[in-house]
Order: sequence, then C-alpha cells, then structure tokens
Amino acid sequence: MRAALSTSSLRRLLPYVAPYRAMVAAAALLFIVSTALNLAFPLISGQLVNAVTGASVGLSAEQIIGLLIGVFVVRAGVDIGSQLLLAYAGEAVTRDLRQDVYAHLQTLGLGFFANRRTGELISRLSSDVTVVRTALVNNLATLVSSLLTVIGSAALIVTINWRLTAVVVAVFPLATILARLYSRSLRPQATQVQDKLADANAVAEETINGVRVVKAFGRESYEIARFNAASQEAFRSALRLARIRATFGPLIGLMFFFSLVGILWFGSREVSAGRLSAGDLVAFLIYGGVIAGGISGLANIVTQFQEAVGATRRLFEILDTPPEVRDAPDARPIGMVQGRITFERVCFAYEQGVEVLHDISLEIAPGEVLALVGPSGAGKSTLFNLIPRFYDPTSGVIRLDGHDLRTLTIASLRANIAIVPQDTLLFSGTVRENILYGNLEASEAEMIAAAQAANAHEFIQALPQGYDTLVGERGVKLSGGQRQRIAIARAILKNPRILLLDEATSSLDSESEGLVQEALSRLMQGRTTIIIAHRLSTVQIADRIAVLDKGRLVELGPHDALMAQRGLYYKLYTLQFELNGQAGEDDVASEGPARASAAQRRRGLSPLALFGV
Repeated sequence: MRAALSTSSLRRLLPYVAPYRAMVAAAALLFIVSTALNLAFPLISGQLVNAVTGASVGLSAEQIIGLLIGVFVVRAGVDIGSQLLLAYAGEAVTRDLRQDVYAHLQTLGLGFFANRRTGELISRLSSDVTVVRTALVNNLATLVSSLLTVIGSAALIVTINWRLTAVVVAVFPLATILARLYSRSLRPQATQVQDKLADANAVAEETINGVRVVKAFGRESYEIARFNAASQEAFRSALRLARIRATFGPLIGLMFFFSLVGILWFGSREVSAGRLSAGDLVAFLIYGGVIAGGISGLANIVTQFQEAVGATRRLFEILDTPPEVRDAPDARPIGMVQGRITFERVCFAYEQGVEVLHDISLEIAPGEVLALVGPSGAGKSTLFNLIPRFYDPTSGVIRLDGHDLRTLTIASLRANIAIVPQDTLLFSGTVRENILYGNLEASEAEMIAAAQAANAHEFIQALPQGYDTLVGERGVKLSGGQRQRIAIARAILKNPRILLLDEATSSLDSESEGLVQEALSRLMQGRTTIIIAHRLSTVQIADRIAVLDKGRLVELGPHDALMAQRGLYYKLYTLQFELNGQAGEDDVASEGPARASAAQRRRGLSPLALFGV
C-alpha cells in the first residue's frame, strides 16, 4: 500500500518535470559522464601503485598522476554544468507547482478557508513545495548517478577478483532488510514533521495578524508560550526524524566498512599468493569505498523521497479539493444588469442538518435600498454572502433579473457587484494600486474622479507620496475613515449595478462618518443596494427593511410601517434608541424606553447585540 502511494505520488508530480525534461536529461547525461570519470579513478590509482612498485603498466608514475589531475579537472567542469542545469529545472518546477497550488486556492470557496488556518496554507506553499522539488528534480539525477556508481563499481570489482567480490555481495541482503524497515518508519514521521511545522506557522501568522489585540490585552507572554509550545512539538518531531535518518546511513556504511576489513585481510592473502597485484588490491579497496558511499547516498535519497511523499500528500490535498461554488458546464455570461434580485424559498446550512436560513422569499427592485436588520446570528451576513455566490443555497433559487445565479458565470455575476465591508481590507501596496483594484484598466483621470467622489482625494494628496504612498499591511498606516473612503473609491471605480454594504460607518468617529456617509450616498445612487444595518441613520435611509430572526424573514417594509406593527423591529429600534439617549417618535418617547428596558431584562441581551454589533 505504501509503495503504491509513493508510485502514485511520483507519477502525479512527473508532469511538472516534463517541460524541463531536456535539462534534466542533460544533467543526467553529465552525471553519467561524472560517474564514468569517478569509476576510472580507482583503476588509475591502482595502476599508479603498480607503477611505483615496479609492475609494468606502460606509463610512468608522472604520466599517471597527470592523467589523474586531468580526470579531476574534467569531472569538476562536468559537475558544475550538471548542478546549474538542475538548479534551473528545480527552481522552475518549484515555481510551477507553487503557482498551480495558489491558483487552485483562488478557485476555492469561503467554506474551505473557514476550515483552514492561513499559516498552514502558507507552509504548504513554501516548505512543502521546496521538499517536493528537492526530491523530484535534484534526487532523480543523483539517483541515476548513485545507481550507476554502485552497479559500475560492482561490475569492475568482479573483473578484478571474484573471490573478493563475494565478501562485498554478502552484505547486500542485510542492507536490503534494514532499508525496508527504515522506509516504513521514516514516511509517517516525515509527514508529521511537515504538519507540526505548519501548526507553528499558523500560530505565528495568527499572532502577527492580530498583533493589536495581543498588545491591547497584554498577551505577549501568552502568545510567546503558545508559539514556543508549537515550535517545541515541531522540534520533537524533527528530532525523531533526525534520529531515524542519522542511524540508517552509518549502519549501512558500517556494514560495508566491515566488509572492507574483510577485503583487506583476504586481499592481502591473494597478493601473497600471487593471484592479485598490490595495485589491484588498492583499486578494489577504493571501489569498495565507492560502493559504500553510493549505498549511503541512495539511503539519503530514500530519506528525502519519503519526506516528499508526505509533502506531496499535503499539496495534492489542496489540488484535489473541488471548489464548492463553480460555473455550471452551460453557464453563460451576463452583461450589464438592471439589478432585480429575487429570493425564492431559499434555505442554507453551513453544516448538514443545521440550517442558518429558512425559507427566505424576497424580491429587491432595481435601484432599491434594502436594509437587513436582526439580532446577532439572525442570518444577515449569510444572506448577504449568497448574492455574489460566495456560497450556494442548500435549496431554493436566487435570481438576478430573472436568471438563476447558478446559470451565470461567476466572473460576470461578480463584475456587477461591489462590496464595502465593515472591516475594510486594503492590500499592502500603494493607494493607487488599492483603488485600481476596482478596475485594473481605469485611467489616471478615472481613478482620481473615483477618489474625489469618495471624499478621499484631498487626504491622499496630503500623504507623503500621494497616490504612490504605501498603506502597509491591511492598510495599517491609514485611519479607519481613510481606509473606508479608499474602499468606496475602489467600489466607485468598479461602477457596479449592485452594491453590498456591511454598515461601513459603524466604527468611525463623527467627522469620518460624515465624509463616508456622503461618499456612500454618491455610490448608492441608481444602484440596487443591500445594507447590513447596525445604525438607525442607515435604517432610515433604506426604502425597505428586512427583519431576520433565527434565519427567517419575519418582517418586511418601510420604517414607519414596521414601527406601527410593534413587532421585532420596533423592539430592536426602541432598544437602540434608548441606548443612544435620543428622543424620537411619540410612541417611542412615551412608552418605548420602559418597554425596551423590560424586554432587555427579559431576554438578557445587550442593545448592541440585537443589531449584530
């Protein structure tokens, strides 16, 4: 079973080597030449001994030494050429494999990333790919060289003296048994080392991304201890692997060196009997050492190959993961849309049997502003994420201008949608690059116009390098309001028909909120807009309000009509109204606070939690 796994893994990786097979073949050819020169060394050395001891060999000792120097020089040149060819092929294979894994990651849905840690995925893209490259490219040529060295040396020692050869051959059965035991124990341990390294990387990545939270809570020591524990686990696994690797090579070498002692004892008797010259004995001893070195090299190759099997499994686990959301075989692109969105009895569950949305039916007219309101966990974000097909409904249909979203290409659907999240993510490039992310083909004038519409142009010009200022990782060098306005400029530049807003002003100061609200008002004009609402001001600008509770649509209508119903929306509105200490509509002013306080005490919920904040 293990052998089948190794063969299967190797077979799947060979296509990555195929584009560079000419280079690998050339490197292998040079390795063969190097091996031949290496095999010539013991023979020439034996002739040197014979020449020094007076045996007739046809060449003087000086000539033989010159020949040896020539062999070494040529071999050095050949080895340099082979290493350069392998380095190019190896780096190219690494690049191609890493690009394929990364490209496939981009096709996977949000559900895949929700169940994976970023540090683990980064580890697979980096260390796992490098391990595979080393085993697949470098060791293939080394394997050829080592095998030829062992086979060639074995053939030559037979021609020198078959009796001595029997001493060496006697060691092979024991070495084979040891190699099989070693292989069985190595592979799972090598896989565990890669897994533990990925765990440590994941801890580091989480801590670095959340450094503000770590420092705010004074948890530096805790995070150091957590990372140290993960590193210690990786260290222990690496030590276990190192013990296995450190034991096998020397044991194999020890067997062959014992055989060399036997060769030296038996060979001296053969020389005394006149059946072997002193030079041939020296050549035989050197060949014995070459064979021992070749076997040890093969052992190292086996070690790295077993490590690569574990790394390969982890890489192909990603490549074999099918996208949860993909284009149907007959999916067709859709051009500019009107923006009518229809939910028809939509249900959704992240896990089978645990529904988050239940039987949602809703129609949003083109250009309408719809606010989604409800307690935390009511399903607002889930409904939000179904529109751009980050997930597909478990049952029911979502339509855009009458078309089932699953019949449209994902690219054309999302080309009509822009999202401005509550927690804005900027990439660690320049301001210009972040705005142009909305439309990579936009001109300078179009980019500046979008920034002006987003109330961002003025502060961008005040930055040290203007539009070419680096924003830092996740936009850390900018304030929250500045990040939001760049995100709005990015959305304006995309010019979508459908706009999804996750309450983009909920965490801003009053001045920033005013600028962002003004920019959002420009962005929303003429576009179908769905807002996850946390603030009263956002709720009141909506044409209609959809109230969700426990995954169900329980109320739908404009603000005044929902307040008159005195249902869930009335309770949520009243609670937040009381929290803000405002005075509003007569019914709220007269009886709302008391009603809200009672409801709050009964349900044990904070007002902010009711609005999902």
